[in-house]
Amino acid sequence: MIGRGGRLSIRSAGLEEVTLILQTIITGLSIGGIYALMAVGYSLVFSVLNFSNFAHGAVITLGAYVAWAVMTQFFQVPFFPALVISMLGAGIIAFLVERIAYSTLRHRRAPSLYLMISAMGVAIALQNVLYATIGANLYALPPVFTQDSIQLGSAVISRMDIFAFVFSIIAIALLTLVLNYTKVGTAIRAASHDSEMVSVLGVNLDVLVAVLFLLAGSLGGMAGVFMGVKYMVYPSMGWITNKAYIGAVIGGLGSLPGAIVGGILLGLLESIVSVTVIGNVHLSTYRDVFSFGILALLLIVRPTGLFGRYVEEKL
Repeated sequence: MIGRGGRLSIRSAGLEEVTLILQTIITGLSIGGIYALMAVGYSLVFSVLNFSNFAHGAVITLGAYVAWAVMTQFFQVPFFPALVISMLGAGIIAFLVERIAYSTLRHRRAPSLYLMISAMGVAIALQNVLYATIGANLYALPPVFTQDSIQLGSAVISRMDIFAFVFSIIAIALLTLVLNYTKVGTAIRAASHDSEMVSVLGVNLDVLVAVLFLLAGSLGGMAGVFMGVKYMVYPSMGWITNKAYIGAVIGGLGSLPGAIVGGILLGLLESIVSVTVIGNVHLSTYRDVFSFGILALLLIVRPTGLFGRYVEEKL
């Protein structure tokens, strides 16, 4: 009897470990999928314009606020139409940011550093506009599911986590199809190698860049809505894009597959670290240290990231 009880106890413990691992993986994939959506926006812009668009976080935040406004303040729009509206709104905002903050600098052939400084200024300005107009309050988006949790043994899995990951992958897959099988996508891929040559061949770079920012902003808007449902909506929520930027750098800035792999990998690693205990120390308190430490180590070992390519700058 004792032996049987012992075996039963061991089996129960093993089942609990399996369910905990499953919960951790699903949570990590959800976060990683959202990181990937954000990181793809960084990589798209970097691939053509060769600068890091640090205003991307503010665009994502504004996309979340668009969803909050249409779902709770004005029209009580259901989730899926609100998601589409938020994506369109964030895409338009990203387009306007490019036209106001970057277009003149591009035409004057300003160094990439100037574009990055302009991006930082736009990010700070938009965040402060939110503080001045809406305030610093935290707002919750309505839940997507009436019953969000799924009970598997001792593990609790969120339907929203599964939903966010699946929709993130679908959105990225659609973007991949656009880039690989449309004329605009072909032009974007060509411009990522040599934008001047693409311009000589008759492609309107202003239109191409506009499409680029619309795509990046739309994916950012989707990510902002998922973050708003999963957590809260607030003016400084764009800081989370620092993690997405880490994912983009891990994968290789300018590489779409790298952004996807880097974002998902970072989400999984953070999720694993969050549930890891060494002795009496819960590593969840060191999650950000871990993320930035991985970035620093990778930049030392492989500065171009996992899928990035080395490009020599010519004066």
